[in-house]
Amino acid sequence: MSRTAAKSIRLPLREDGLRPTFRRERRAQALGIWPVAGCDEAGRGPLAGPVVAAAVILDPKRIPHGLNDSKKLTPAEREKLYAKICASAEVAVAFGSIARIDRDNILRASLWALARAVNALPVRPKLVFVDGRDRIDVDCDCEAVISGDALVLSIAAASIVAKVTRDRLMVRLGAAHPGYGFERHMGYGVPAHVEALTRLGPTIHHRRSFAPVANLCKVKAVEVDVAEAGLAL
Repeated sequence: MSRTAAKSIRLPLREDGLRPTFRRERRAQALGIWPVAGCDEAGRGPLAGPVVAAAVILDPKRIPHGLNDSKKLTPAEREKLYAKICASAEVAVAFGSIARIDRDNILRASLWALARAVNALPVRPKLVFVDGRDRIDVDCDCEAVISGDALVLSIAAASIVAKVTRDRLMVRLGAAHPGYGFERHMGYGVPAHVEALTRLGPTIHHRRSFAPVANLCKVKAVEVDVAEAGLAL
């Protein structure tokens, strides 16, 4: 290639983000540390619904093609990969309930659910990679990996399982509580959800420890007190 031709080549302005790899798992396996699990959760931010945690032990010989951070996949892609993960890997799921979230706070409820998911695996892992900054209370070695769902393949698989499981649950809650739009926004505090929450009031699935719901409950309580005071006069 001539120097002139080389100068005419333009690198792409934007490259695709890095995909998670199986390097950490293979490194552990080479050291005799196996099985290795990845775990992640879905649903820390929403105003409604539980937090869902998943733990996955991938089979090195049957890793589904296309695994990635669940946030980088379309719903259809997540559904297909979910089926492949469940067919080829060891999988467990756990839920952090609304009551636990409101009692303990969302971080503690999430870490509790993550530990429950790992403990529920049919095969006991010797090492667990967990997404985020915090390690979890499990009976094996645990390594926290910031942005782990974008770096570690087992965590990415767990993120898909957790996301699909929670989304399916929120669709069911949407059918049980029409008008809130759970099946569309999955409980997140989008304007349409806040409007419905203001108009219809909170359900038993709303997190009363979260500010938008807590503030609305205070307003409703004041309205009731005023109404009762008026009736008493």
